[in-house]
Amino acid sequence: MIEVEIVNRSGREVDEAGAIEVARSVLGGEGVESGELGLAFVGTEESRSLKQEHLGIDEATDALAFPIDGLAALPEGMPRQLGDIVVCPDVVGAKWRGPLVHALLHLVGYDHGPEMEAREAVYAA
Repeated sequence: MIEVEIVNRSGREVDEAGAIEVARSVLGGEGVESGELGLAFVGTEESRSLKQEHLGIDEATDALAFPIDGLAALPEGMPRQLGDIVVCPDVVGAKWRGPLVHALLHLVGYDHGPEMEAREAVYAA
């Protein structure tokens, strides 16, 4: 089972149950049967600060992914730490699903390009 720890620091109402459902669906579709995922909804300033700190770009963004284990082989009994995703509702508005899917695919090792776009299309429905 994918365990999702979710926090909302955005000041907006978000569909936490829907986000967890999307995360479990995408990760399951990518062959991840169990693991731990952190998911935070943040405000514009926190999003901007994180993007500046980690990517050197001074702007708010829709979503950021901070992978840990990805799909790497782990020692038996070691829980998979997928990583953390940060989503900014002020940037994505009601269309959070696409940026969340994109970030989830980064967690399991996809980089930008045709292969990632094809996987995003699978989960676009």
